[in-house]
Amino acid sequence: MSAAFSAVAVLPVYNHEDAVGRVVAGVLAHSLPVILVDDGSTPRCREVLQQLARGPNVSLVTNPRNLGKGGAVSAGLRAALRAGYSHALQIDADGQHTLADIPHFVAAARANPAAVICGQPIFDESIPRLRFLSRYLTHVLVWIHTLSLDIRDSMCGFRVYPLPAVVAVIDSTRLGRRMDFDPELLVRLHWRGQSMRWLPTRVSYPLDGVSHFRMLEDNLRISGMHARMFVGMLVRLPILVWRRLPFVQVPPATRSRS
Repeated sequence: MSAAFSAVAVLPVYNHEDAVGRVVAGVLAHSLPVILVDDGSTPRCREVLQQLARGPNVSLVTNPRNLGKGGAVSAGLRAALRAGYSHALQIDADGQHTLADIPHFVAAARANPAAVICGQPIFDESIPRLRFLSRYLTHVLVWIHTLSLDIRDSMCGFRVYPLPAVVAVIDSTRLGRRMDFDPELLVRLHWRGQSMRWLPTRVSYPLDGVSHFRMLEDNLRISGMHARMFVGMLVRLPILVWRRLPFVQVPPATRSRS
């Protein structure tokens, strides 16, 4: 791989054997290679992933045990960086994301290579009502952690990451490994002044009817993440307040953009 823009899709997979093949085919249709991350799946799912990895432009990373979404995405992003890619598209393996939007996300990343390209979800009626409401609670808390409205949606897992900057955060910080990973990563990137751009995208729940969100356990994890982020915000309070002052000019490379 050259130092020029080169993108790969990273799919964390945990027992989505009925949906992952269609997602992989949809990604490949947009001329994007795929890194599958087997996050300690069952033998049946593992066999499906191994078969997919025998095809062209598909590789497989295997976690020896289930680490959670954050652990799987981190393993995939590190593998992408080692392989020489400059950017990685994070997309879920259950089919909830709109694959037709992939070219728009990749084009935005190519035009803005220093930015994280983030999905701003448009939900249909398939999203559980409680999940929908809990997302908005997380949004409010994220706005508090960053003292801004810059992060429009911190939980959508449809993103394009500039790999060196993002892997540096993953390797230098003990991030949450499960459903707390996506919001925590964006907050920590925002604290570092990372540029972000937002693209609307339709989201459904999920193609194969399998959700690994554990209502009690994951909500407790997310609550713990918010507690850590609030403490982190207090530590960074002078810098975050300084950034919000009208006479402070944030360098274009680090300003969040819409």
